[in-house]
Amino acid sequence: QVQLVESGGGLVQAGGSLRLSCAASGRTFGNYAMGWFRQHPGEERLSVATISWIGSKTYYSDSVKGRFTISRDNAKKTVYLQMNSLKPEDTAVYYCAAKSYGGSPDPHDYDYWGQGTQVTVSS
Repeated sequence: QVQLVESGGGLVQAGGSLRLSCAASGRTFGNYAMGWFRQHPGEERLSVATISWIGSKTYYSDSVKGRFTISRDNAKKTVYLQMNSLKPEDTAVYYCAAKSYGGSPDPHDYDYWGQGTQVTVSS
C-alpha cells in the first residue's frame, strides 16, 4: 500500500514557474513508476509526465515537453514536477500517481493516486 500526497500547487502568472511535490508513504517503491496527470472538470485525466524509479526513464506529453521536468528523490520517497514557462492552458488539477514497474501514460495503469493539487495560471 502506498499513499501519495501532492503539494506545491497555487496561482502563478503566465511565464512563471511552479514546482509540485508528491510525497509517498508506506512501503518502499524502488520499482514503482511515477506519473503526473492533470484534469479539467468534465474532461478525462491525461498524462503530463512519467518517470521510472529504475533507470529514471521519462516521458512527457507534447504539450509540456521542454517546459516541464519530472524528477524524483527515492531516499525521500518524493517525486517532483518542475513547471516552467507556464501557460494559462496548464491550469488544471494535477495528480500524482504510482504504479508497479514500467511506466505508462495511461492513467488506468496506475494503482495509487493522490488527491490532487490545483494549479492556476493567470494571463
